[in-house]
Amino acid sequence: MATSAIPLTSLSSGAGCGCKLPAADVLPIVKDLPVATDPRLLVGTPTGDDAAVFRLSDDLALVQTIDFFTPLVDDPYDFGRVAAANALSDVYAMGGTPLTAMNVVAFPLERLGGDVLAAILRGGADVVGAAGASVVGGHSIKDDEPKYGLAVTGTVHPDRITSNAGGRPGDRLVLTKPLGVGAIVTAAKRGAAGSGLVARAVEIMVELNAAASRAAVAAGVRGMTDVTGFGLLGHLHNLARESGLAAEVDAAAVPAIDGVAELLADAGAVSGGSARNAEWAAGFATIAPGVDPWRARLVTDATTSGGLLMALPSGADVAAIPGGVVVGRLVDGPRGTISVR
Repeated sequence: MATSAIPLTSLSSGAGCGCKLPAADVLPIVKDLPVATDPRLLVGTPTGDDAAVFRLSDDLALVQTIDFFTPLVDDPYDFGRVAAANALSDVYAMGGTPLTAMNVVAFPLERLGGDVLAAILRGGADVVGAAGASVVGGHSIKDDEPKYGLAVTGTVHPDRITSNAGGRPGDRLVLTKPLGVGAIVTAAKRGAAGSGLVARAVEIMVELNAAASRAAVAAGVRGMTDVTGFGLLGHLHNLARESGLAAEVDAAAVPAIDGVAELLADAGAVSGGSARNAEWAAGFATIAPGVDPWRARLVTDATTSGGLLMALPSGADVAAIPGGVVVGRLVDGPRGTISVR
């Protein structure tokens, strides 16, 4: 397996989905852009969903998404795997099945060499293949800061789209992966996380959300998104807002990767992206005084390739959802607001 003589993370100013532009800055910029009006567009930009959905026929629609980011681990193969799993997750969040993927590459080829790029692409291709999809091409540019990801196309039945706008009062909020990836990769970059903890984070990030998505659809899921760069509160805010509801989160129930509590005991492992998430969330979320400070940091942790966050009817069998943990519920109240208790 190829390794890079230069640590990949040393070339990136951000890490994974934590390098997203802040939602508080981007939303005012894009809100006045023209909105597509084609009636075949079933899900577009206004709802802030994970992917676009375009109807082809009465029983077939395309799901389209793109996601790429800077390195969050130094191993090139693992970087490729994580980036691919993260991009595919947007299709699963819509209840779809990925079919094809195209590589998106920005890379300092002369500095890092072809073997490193090949390892990144091999990692991406292996995960796409495991998802039953095919890498069919891509595009590359020269860039001093490495970046990699995928543009993914999938399919879904138009009547079975799981957007973030279908939640109802009383729905239970279920999360399928533990949080803390952002804290781990930030600590690793600063030399404060061991290789075992990083390996555990990679294992979680490369896990596909395919089985959880299928189980959610079978359980009658009403709304669904994945938890990535904006943290649990940021993505829940979107789901609650578009469902016209408020949300309650049980902080003690939110699953965390073993070892993350110690990392988040202070702000040392809080990335810039996580700090921006917390600042943004202060405008729509309230955290009760009794919530442990490390858990308050956890719910705004800038995650990469996180789990699915779904709104399930109160009678649904949560045990049927792989990795599913109930972390809260949707309630009547000011739309998009969150109470963390």
